[in-house]
Amino acid sequence: MLPDRTGYIVWVSDLKAARSLERFGTVHYMSRKMHYVVMYMNAERSDEAVRQMGKLPYVRKIERSYRNEIKTEYSKDSEDKTRFYSL
Repeated sequence: MLPDRTGYIVWVSDLKAARSLERFGTVHYMSRKMHYVVMYMNAERSDEAVRQMGKLPYVRKIERSYRNEIKTEYSKDSEDKTRFYSL
């Protein structure tokens, strides 16, 4: 089985130094323009890793991603109105 993964958005001041965040988990994306890193790590070790990342001098803020908590199954409660707008 695959371990539970948790996503984090880490706002950094130095992208060159942010490459060292790979030791905490998998770096998925680094934004050069907005200076943030999207990364995933194991859920059971994430608390300790966030504490250690917060102590780094180039880390400004760490936010947890709520992507796995967003509802992705949709129901069709209303009728389809596309036929009213067609020619």
